[in-house]
Amino acid sequence: MISVKDTSLYSEVIKEFNHSFGSMFVFQGYMIVEINEGIVVNWEDHVKVFSNDIKKFVGTKGKDLILISNRINSYSVIASDWLKFFKNNYNLKAYLIVSNEKTANLGVMTENLFFNKKIKKFNSLYTAVNYVKSGLIEVK
Repeated sequence: MISVKDTSLYSEVIKEFNHSFGSMFVFQGYMIVEINEGIVVNWEDHVKVFSNDIKKFVGTKGKDLILISNRINSYSVIASDWLKFFKNNYNLKAYLIVSNEKTANLGVMTENLFFNKKIKKFNSLYTAVNYVKSGLIEVK
């Protein structure tokens, strides 16, 4: 797995947000998030912070944006906190996960229970980004 910073994609970054728990890279129509090793991602300490960053930067609560979670580090997500994300009127056009770990499948299945759209998983960051750029995202 490779960080956005170490790819040719980095030259396309419009805005970068760096926090003690991870980084978010904003591109035209999508964003890529990389969480630091060992973090337990929750609404209050992490997702809300990134959501507010996006709201201030693009002026919306993300309904036209696609989130790619580039899981280059090992961390966990409190999946039920997706309910807090939606309760606060945040939304996403789509959510993609990039991970080559087989254990990530269980996490994706758990997150799918709380996320209001289908989560798509990829083994490569470039494949996920090409999927987004080619317009293959299904909006439901």
